[in-house]
Amino acid sequence: MSIAFQGERGAYSEIAAEKFFNCNIKFIPCKDLEDVFKIVEASYVDYGIIPVENSIEGSVTRSYDLMRESNLKITGEIVIRISHCLISYHDYEIKDIKKVYSHPQALGQCKNFIRKQKLATYPTYDTAGSVKMLSRRRIKYAAAIASNKAAEIYGLKILAEGIEDDKNNYTRFLIISRNMIKPIGKVKTSIVFTVKHVPGSLYKALKVFASRGINLTKIESRPVIGRPWEYYFYLDFEGSIENNIVKNALKELSKKTTYIKVLGSYKQSSNHYTSNYL
Repeated sequence: MSIAFQGERGAYSEIAAEKFFNCNIKFIPCKDLEDVFKIVEASYVDYGIIPVENSIEGSVTRSYDLMRESNLKITGEIVIRISHCLISYHDYEIKDIKKVYSHPQALGQCKNFIRKQKLATYPTYDTAGSVKMLSRRRIKYAAAIASNKAAEIYGLKILAEGIEDDKNNYTRFLIISRNMIKPIGKVKTSIVFTVKHVPGSLYKALKVFASRGINLTKIESRPVIGRPWEYYFYLDFEGSIENNIVKNALKELSKKTTYIKVLGSYKQSSNHYTSNYL
């Protein structure tokens, strides 16, 4: 099985994929999220895994845009607890560090620690990629924020563990593939739609779920480019598109929207996994 993810080996997306599939995996690291979608679409890999939201920093908006633009389907989800480490060279201690490199989301999740240590921040494209960068060239007084797996892979030293501001720090990841699945068990469905820019249009759209007792678990809005102050609405709800109640709700919703797309039905994540590699 082959899986594409954004970042370098040791990234949290890789850890999430290992926990979701629990089998031997050939990982294909990608520079950015666009590349993950491209190589899954081109059948170079079986699946992709993408982050969509964090309990501290909120949504990964680019992931939402790409899901709408792509023909790939969501086939699974996993939520893991993110435990960040401060990682640097073996001859450094915390007192020696003056600047820190990491993905903007990770920097945001550790801002209290960063402020307390009075560190200058340098955003990069990936958490594990920051550790890889330090391993390849010496940067004075520098450290990275990433997983303990990244420290192990690139042979650097963990100066501090659990530096995130809130221990209830979770990230939700989605599994994407070329084909829709028919999930069993507790199922969640994700859709995206637009409505007319008139009073009550969103209320009427959401009412089709409330009137049928369908529980909404997430709503997210993204701007419609070229149409200022109009939005795509991304919705997650409990239930499968194979369910007759859900089918009827979507049929009615199609009459109240100007655009609708089903992103996938998939088994709902029932566990929160720690990101610790040990």
